[in-house]
Amino acid sequence: MKEVIFVGNSRAEVAEFPKAARQEAGRQLFLVQLGADPHDWKPMPIIGTGVKEIRVHLGGEFRVIYVAKLKTAIYVLHAFQKKHQKTSQGAIELARQRFKQIEQE
Repeated sequence: MKEVIFVGNSRAEVAEFPKAARQEAGRQLFLVQLGADPHDWKPMPIIGTGVKEIRVHLGGEFRVIYVAKLKTAIYVLHAFQKKHQKTSQGAIELARQRFKQIEQE
């Protein structure tokens, strides 16, 4: 089972989710650890190759952006509450920056 590594302050970002959304995000990340896809996700090629977004719809709209294509671990790049239909450019840029950071390691 792959380890989950939180990049930057992404662990704190997930911790800010309401309890039900936080628990659901954890369940979905566990599925990824087992090699399965989350129940509701979409690819995020705008951020990087293999980057995906878990979509949680509990008490609001919450997103966890991660990459699992790397052999060693699952990297959580960013987590946030989505307040508009389109993902903000700031969220995309932050996740892209963190993705580049792990590629350089």
